[in-house]
Parts: sequence; C-alpha cells; structure tokens
Amino acid sequence: MPAPAAAPEQVSRARRLALPAFTLASVAGAFAYVGAVDPNEPGHYPVCPLFRLTGVLCPGCGGLRSAHAFAHGDLVTALGANAMAVVGYFGFAVFMALWLVRAYRGAPAPRFAPQPRYWWAIGAAALVFSVIRNLPFGSALAP
Repeated sequence: MPAPAAAPEQVSRARRLALPAFTLASVAGAFAYVGAVDPNEPGHYPVCPLFRLTGVLCPGCGGLRSAHAFAHGDLVTALGANAMAVVGYFGFAVFMALWLVRAYRGAPAPRFAPQPRYWWAIGAAALVFSVIRNLPFGSALAP
C-alpha cells in the first residue's frame, strides 16, 4: 500500500523553496552567461531575423545588450539598449521575490494570469515601442 501524500502544511520548507530557487538560479545563470559573453562583439549570438531581413528593430532587439549592461550594473546603458526589457527584468524580480516569500511561508505560489485586456495592453505597448524606436525621433530607444 503506497504511503499517503503529505498534507501541504507538512511539506518541508526546503521542498517548497526548490522550484522558485531553481528558477532563480537558472535565470541568474543565463544573466551570468550574457554578462560574461559580450553581445556587443559580433559572432557570439545570432542576429535578430526581423532586423536581418528588413532592417526593422523588433521589441526584443537590443535585449541581450541590455541584459549584458544590466548584469554589469550599468542601468543607463541597459535602458538605452532596450528599455522595455529592463522593465521586464524588474517585473521578473518582483514576481520572484513574491514567489520566494510565499514559498517560505507555505502560501500558494503567485499566479501570473492577467486578463485578456492586460495582454492586449502589453502587446499595444510593445507595438508602440517598436514603431517609435524605428522612427527618426525615437532613435534614443534604438540599441
């Protein structure tokens, strides 16, 4: 006969923290790699396919350069490379802090399930960001 599953309150703190800690370690490892391998030097990372084919900057263009600068603590350069990515970095940090605190306390993990109108707003913001950074007056947003 199999052993009964442990009640949620009986699950150890280490086990509750395992998934958020693994997620945080994975992202920290990715940032460490991008921080060590400079995307400003050609040949280390592939070029954005949209930019290569059309010359148009997508919302993600400059994201690796932004992550590299962010990993080195240069927030101004990170914002200059891709301001939208920096907003995402801080959003992720807030989510991870909330997840770790909840896991530590034994509370359920936070859910990131925005309503469709928020997804539309995020998409519209990305579209506006892309259009502006490709216009002459928005060149400050281009990497």
